[in-house]
Amino acid sequence: HLMRFSRSGSGLTVSTEVEMRVKLGPIPVFRYAHTATERWRDDRFASLATRTDTNGKVEQVKAEATGSGVAIEGPSGRLTAPAAAAPLTHWNAAALDGPLFNPQLGKLMKVRTARAGRESVQLADGRSTPATRWTIRGEAEIDNWYDAAGAWAGLRGRLEDGSTMIYRRL
Repeated sequence: HLMRFSRSGSGLTVSTEVEMRVKLGPIPVFRYAHTATERWRDDRFASLATRTDTNGKVEQVKAEATGSGVAIEGPSGRLTAPAAAAPLTHWNAAALDGPLFNPQLGKLMKVRTARAGRESVQLADGRSTPATRWTIRGEAEIDNWYDAAGAWAGLRGRLEDGSTMIYRRL
């Protein structure tokens, strides 16, 4: 999972690339690739374009903030989300205060989010850092941790098959 951040004036562009492959011995049994380009202006969501390939099934989502809300087009069809809606792309804790939409499916998420307090989270190199944990509950079960500077430090989430995925920041 690689994220690149670039600023230009009051704009922020976040490019994401995710690739996962699960093998049983030498045989791939699961493949996943996801790319996203997310744009923010003055700390407000502006647009998103994603492409997700899960075992050969490709899904694309486009979303753009408009005067009347966030226009989203994806595999689930077209909808207009509330103006405060943002994609659940995890890196931005501020987005957890408002309505969230799924950046892979293009639909509003039925979740509750809450700041769950400060605790220590382990990073990929084995060190721990103090962080604020946010919980997301409902149709998703995810915990995200953000360090003192607000940078995404980790994630733990339950997948559809009941397994757990853990991200630790490098």
